[in-house]
Amino acid sequence: MTLRTPQWKLLVLYGLLILFAIGFIYPFFIQIATSFKSNPAATEDPLSLIPNPLDLDAWRRIFGLEGGSAVPIPLWTLNSFFVASVVTVLRVFLDSLAGYALSRLKFRGRGFMFATVLAVMSVPGVALLLPRFLIVNYLGIYDTYTAMILPLIVDAAGVFIMKQFFDSIPISIEEAARIDGASVFRTFWSVVLPMAKPALITLTILSFQGSWNEFTHFLVVTQDVEKRTLVTGLASLASGELSAGTQYPLKLGAALITTIPVAILFFIFQRHFTSGANEGGVKG
Repeated sequence: MTLRTPQWKLLVLYGLLILFAIGFIYPFFIQIATSFKSNPAATEDPLSLIPNPLDLDAWRRIFGLEGGSAVPIPLWTLNSFFVASVVTVLRVFLDSLAGYALSRLKFRGRGFMFATVLAVMSVPGVALLLPRFLIVNYLGIYDTYTAMILPLIVDAAGVFIMKQFFDSIPISIEEAARIDGASVFRTFWSVVLPMAKPALITLTILSFQGSWNEFTHFLVVTQDVEKRTLVTGLASLASGELSAGTQYPLKLGAALITTIPVAILFFIFQRHFTSGANEGGVKG
């Protein structure tokens, strides 16, 4: 005999889920609506979802369609895309190499190196800001794209994810490639890496999201307004550094732009991201 949940309990459960969903989504709708309001309307009625009157002034300023705008949001957007894309490509490649080396290559100190990776994962990122600034300044790359990209191209968490996934792949597959005369890198690139597609997609999403939303690192290694990303530029807008008054439509419009690329990336690869996380959790 199958026990069925009473109808009223299901209604209560779904009602609570709907309330939670509204609580999470409502601020996002406010963000969209406010970006189409005028400054006085956004100040007088900040929670309204209907712009009255409809005002496109904030979006004209964002896209540089209004003369005299001192907010270089298009440039910040390009900076964010450039830095996040380069960091993501290099991080996925280098983390995969490091993870494969720790998983398959037999060398002295491998256990200690893996323990070091785990230890680095436990260190708060804010504790590394000052040493990172000193190194960047010593190398003479302060306030450059190199300083924004170079310290982020390897990530301990990414190395750990790839190492754990490679551990789940049978060694017999690689041995067959070795018998056919494939080198270590050829085996990694042509045989093992294509099998790690779920882990690679997971790492790609996490890397792009992390570098796109990075704030403290870019704040420490850059100073020029033209080197800012959307996140650091949005912080300068929120602090009133680059604009007078509240400027809620402009600020929330810029904030909306920061959420769109990551949301699109996640929804496109959501199925692969979920399967990769589940598979890694089961096999690890």
